[in-house]
Amino acid sequence: MADTKEKILLTALQLFAKDGYEAVSVRNIAEELGMTKGALYRHYKNKRDIFDSIVERMIQIDAKRAEDYQMPAEQYDSMPDSYENTSLADIEKYTMDQLKFWTEDDFAAQFRRMLNLEQYRNPEMEELYSRCIIAGPVAYMEDLFRELIKKGVLKEENPRQLAVEYYAPLFLLIHMSDRTEEKEEYMDILRNHIKHFMESHVVD
Repeated sequence: MADTKEKILLTALQLFAKDGYEAVSVRNIAEELGMTKGALYRHYKNKRDIFDSIVERMIQIDAKRAEDYQMPAEQYDSMPDSYENTSLADIEKYTMDQLKFWTEDDFAAQFRRMLNLEQYRNPEMEELYSRCIIAGPVAYMEDLFRELIKKGVLKEENPRQLAVEYYAPLFLLIHMSDRTEEKEEYMDILRNHIKHFMESHVVD
């Protein structure tokens, strides 16, 4: 049963990423899997239930990855100590892996494409896209940089400005990666960007 439920989840995500959430029906998902709608409903109540499970899976993956890289797994208000103890080296490793994660991890890449397709016609998807790909990461980096400024690791500058400057190339490279196979080149570009950023903003 667990395997079937997992297949439904992954197949639905593939279809949502290809055609958009709104365009895909439970019948489409069932047909893609070669099962009846009734069989699918034994595992998920409806299409919304599948979508909610996809979002929950993405949240769990993101939290586990943050933990693995010794990065904060929640917002600053929930765990300020974690932000205070994050090092520049941790941030650099995590940033480099973010490019690979959002472009090469099958689940993450399809999740991002689904949100990208739906953000202009579904307010909930727009909010999710912003939280996962745009405003959320910028706010996350802003909190990290603010703590590093307090500790004297980074120069006294506007932490939000720093966050936008740091994150913008990563955001661009993630989207550029959808249209090319030259991913290693983009990793080099991101690595050089981080190097120049640190040279410019770290206290001597």
